[in-house]
Amino acid sequence: MKSPVLPLLALAAAPALAQEAAQPAATLPAPTLPATVTQPAAGNRAGENAVRGAGDAFGTVIGREEIGLYSADDIRGFSPVAAGNVRIEGLYFDPVGLPSDRISGATTIRVGPSALGSPFPAPTGIVDIGLRLPEGEAAGSALLSADSLGSHAAELDLALPLTDRLSIGVGAALSTQRLIDATREVARDAAIIAQWRPGDDLGLIGFFSLEHTPREDAAPLYVPAGAALPPDPPRRRFIGPAWAAGRSTETTAGAVLDWQWGGGWQLKAGLFRSTLSSPRAFSNLLLDVTPDGRAQQQVVADPPLFFASTSGEARLTRQWDDGPRAHRLHLALRGRQAFRRFGGADSIDLGPTIIGRPSTAARPAFGFGVQEEDRVRQLTLAAGYEGEWTDRGSLSVGVQRSDYHKRIGLPGQKVQVTARPWLMNVNAAVVLGPRTRLYGGYVTGLEESGVAPDNAANRNEALPAIITRQFDLGLRQQLGPLVLVAGGFQLTKPYFNLGPGNRFGRLGDVTNRGIELSLAGPVTERLSLVAGGVFSRPRVSAAAVALGVSGPLPVGPVPQRLSLSADWRPAFAPGLSLDIGLFHDGRQATTVDNRVALPARSFVDVGARYAFRLAGKPAVLRAQIINAGGVNGVFLEDAGVYGPLDGRVAQLYLTVDF
Repeated sequence: MKSPVLPLLALAAAPALAQEAAQPAATLPAPTLPATVTQPAAGNRAGENAVRGAGDAFGTVIGREEIGLYSADDIRGFSPVAAGNVRIEGLYFDPVGLPSDRISGATTIRVGPSALGSPFPAPTGIVDIGLRLPEGEAAGSALLSADSLGSHAAELDLALPLTDRLSIGVGAALSTQRLIDATREVARDAAIIAQWRPGDDLGLIGFFSLEHTPREDAAPLYVPAGAALPPDPPRRRFIGPAWAAGRSTETTAGAVLDWQWGGGWQLKAGLFRSTLSSPRAFSNLLLDVTPDGRAQQQVVADPPLFFASTSGEARLTRQWDDGPRAHRLHLALRGRQAFRRFGGADSIDLGPTIIGRPSTAARPAFGFGVQEEDRVRQLTLAAGYEGEWTDRGSLSVGVQRSDYHKRIGLPGQKVQVTARPWLMNVNAAVVLGPRTRLYGGYVTGLEESGVAPDNAANRNEALPAIITRQFDLGLRQQLGPLVLVAGGFQLTKPYFNLGPGNRFGRLGDVTNRGIELSLAGPVTERLSLVAGGVFSRPRVSAAAVALGVSGPLPVGPVPQRLSLSADWRPAFAPGLSLDIGLFHDGRQATTVDNRVALPARSFVDVGARYAFRLAGKPAVLRAQIINAGGVNGVFLEDAGVYGPLDGRVAQLYLTVDF
């Protein structure tokens, strides 16, 4: 039976979430990033600076720069992308892959107090993507970059106003990325985005991006033979085989409507489509690696893969004022329809080798098996209330009813998974003084648990949806121009990892309790600072430990993490700014039985910018050394699977606005 998701969303007739703070009833602005974060756009890329633009230390991406404690792949030890907590312009988006930089401007990680202002915040945090919108006069930006590993790229973005109400933006990029293991990824992407305002109270946005990767070498992954880390992999040496190179095409398309009318009403709706097509894909595994570097090399080849998801949200908001109190009611509909065709892989044993030795194995004739198909349909209806009382505090209450269906097409059988949970949230903030707020909340969510990793027996298999729960409590304090956030959290969800038979599945539950700290803002007119830390205690449920299927620590979460980024503009050198980033990760469990862990490590990045005029146009030359201390070793890819750290990398790029 045909799903009702698409026609319902296309009509945008259902009400939906609203995430903005209370405003006068006459005007309801669309949800925006914090005021300190500006969206990079064509003609304004020379000013991209994540340190100056960040509102807190929890995670900010502006253009090519990324800083903070968390990222789109890791918030409080878990992936918000895998959980389904991604937004575009504040609207629900289920990505197969994150959008291209040609349409994605600034991205903010929303946890703690930055998640307030939404009637339905999500456990694991939210990845909030802002679009690179064309506005104002005709403008453009060009960027050229290169690094010491041999990577290079060229980017071009243009904004073209066609009328005073219609503008389009176009962008393209060519890049070749080389990694420390000498593998290469060649990428080509292009995008178009249009913004039309037929009236002062109506706005429409449409966009499409295409990313084509004609070659992506399969980077080697190391799986040790025993309870040990692999030896430090050799660097700048391609081990091949050369034929294990994938190819893929990703698309992201969408439309956003924002309509406001009298009486404090607003309708905002978005419909998005995300796809990934891969005619060939490979995994390059070095198995049973011994301390002296001996291993068995195995390449896993996939038949053509295809992943697609159509998702969206519509939301209706009604606001009214009552003296010093502002009230806002929300009705919501979110939906998605996803499809995955995967499996049928062929494993090719290339025999014994020594890590770092190039493979000369000839390309075999692959024998692919039957592929599987996963289909997901999900609708979520929600209602919520937000209230703001001037100089007193705020309250947000929401309830959701989700209807989730997944059909897993295993060879010879069909497995159906359904869930219809009630979800809720209660969040509040109390004003303790003109510069002090106490915040707290409780939220439940229905989240995806990702897919089985490359080294699992059920590789690429989509996993069932899970219920997660989160508590937050903290303080937000204004300290002159700086903002301090200090809070605690507890996040509980089912724990998935490698179990008996090397199958990736649920082993029990995991609870992560911790404290987060953030201090951000301009210390002086010339010095900006973003500093933070997270100190957590992730633990697997006692039942799973007692059964012997897991150690007490979950694989993946880093219990302690520190981050400090600073940007200084010296008075004696107009146009020059110097920056430094200091990062520390604590000990990280890397195997399910906890017998192996990565040691605590610290990294230093140093850089400089010089702003000048090139042919009368604003330009900036950016130089940076990543991992200036030259820390080598491996990083954790999956449980018991490792890849090589890049070590010290120098990069240089030039941006010109015109």
